[in-house]
Amino acid sequence: MAGETPRRPYNSERRREAARRNRAAVLAACRELLFRDGFHATTIRAVAERAGVSAETVYKSFGGKPGMVKALWDITLAGDDEPVPMADRPQTREILRTADPVAKLRLYAAYVRGIHERVAPLFALLTQAGPDVGEILETGERERLTGVTSFVTHLGESGALRPGTDPAHLTDAVWALAGPQLFTQLTEGRGWSAATYEEWLADTLTAMLLSGER
Repeated sequence: MAGETPRRPYNSERRREAARRNRAAVLAACRELLFRDGFHATTIRAVAERAGVSAETVYKSFGGKPGMVKALWDITLAGDDEPVPMADRPQTREILRTADPVAKLRLYAAYVRGIHERVAPLFALLTQAGPDVGEILETGERERLTGVTSFVTHLGESGALRPGTDPAHLTDAVWALAGPQLFTQLTEGRGWSAATYEEWLADTLTAMLLSGER
């Protein structure tokens, strides 16, 4: 009708960008408050106030505190908030396409070290929070086991594994050796540097997984 003000076109990209900024602000606030105040004192309301958004925005984005902390865990593990699965990231793809098994395991050890350097402080904080974060940590460990299983399967399919070994047994061993608990025990508990841990892990995996003829 004449005289009506034209409607502005709906800008979906602008809306998505605002949502990304809010998500980043919430996760940054969550990290800050977790390490400052601890898990139990970090509330949705406190995070929302720190991030400059409404509590409703946090609930809509993450579904609650467990979802928010799990999202923080995921971006800490990956090193960013890009929607790219760990299996499709450049470092993982480089490991898989490397032909030499020894070089492959050294790349894998460097990959594990990088993850632990990012996630170990958050892992330590959450393990001290008691049963309230049990599901978050259990989910993280299930996801880690899935990744380790895929890697050991890849080694078997490429003919790199020591003949006569049980892939399921090797998967369990790699899962234990490459876990955040052992990294923390050796670095914080025994004073190892991250570089020493990486070299030890590569040597240990090479001796355990590969044929001695290599």
